Amino acid sequence: MNPRELVESSHPNTTLRELSAGANKVFRVIEDGGKSIIVKVYPVPSRERRERRALESLSGTPGVPTIIDSGVEGDLAWISMTDGGNWNLGNLPKNLDAVEAAGEVLRGVHETKAEITNLATSIDSDYVESHYQSTISRLGRYRRRFDLDQRVLDAALDMTPPHATASVTAHTRPTPSKFVLNEEGAVSLVDWEWATLAPREWDLTLAVWRFADSIGEDAAAAFRSGYGAELAESSYRPWVAYHAATMMLDAAEVREGRLGDLSYLVNDLTEAVLGT
Repeated sequence: MNPRELVESSHPNTTLRELSAGANKVFRVIEDGGKSIIVKVYPVPSRERRERRALESLSGTPGVPTIIDSGVEGDLAWISMTDGGNWNLGNLPKNLDAVEAAGEVLRGVHETKAEITNLATSIDSDYVESHYQSTISRLGRYRRRFDLDQRVLDAALDMTPPHATASVTAHTRPTPSKFVLNEEGAVSLVDWEWATLAPREWDLTLAVWRFADSIGEDAAAAFRSGYGAELAESSYRPWVAYHAATMMLDAAEVREGRLGDLSYLVNDLTEAVLGT
């Protein structure tokens, strides 16, 4: 049984719309009356368990989907949950009110005391410092594939690593496309499979950086306003360097041949470490 067949068998006489093309398959299930839910199907149960634990621990937190049901069918595990809406802030025309609301959602998540993970350790300041250095060093192996100037890597290694405060409940990937919007204007943060404990700066700087790049500096300002925090340039730039280098390294290590156009990451890394 494939993911679509699984959802069709458990939700007969409904309309299915597939929303994703990754390893996890996400479907919007629409009933005759127009009411809809989301069903997410995972290729392995461990992925389902991670997201279910996060959603269960954050139950009732504004902007976090609510689980309706879950189960396992053969090799496939699934979760059905509330539908956050048809649009995401990565492809919606600029809506600064919604972006500000997204900042409020992330702040609310960070302020929870949820048992988001059963891991004994978290992403802390020691991890950030060591992982930053190792990421920049490993990226050097792929410098020519990115047409990346060696002086950028040298400057990144000389830069003070990102400053990380105490760990909080973190999404870890709150990019614009992860914030969805419904017809009433309510914003939800989706895809919680990689949630863990991490410094709030991890989420906040990643979100601000990606909103600035994909939508504009006014969107980044709106997100910061909704979150209720400013970011000093001296603190923000090392985090951007870290995020950009991590994304470049991930792409290089999993893709053979052409990487596609990742010049925006090279440019952002260069600007973060050289200021140009």
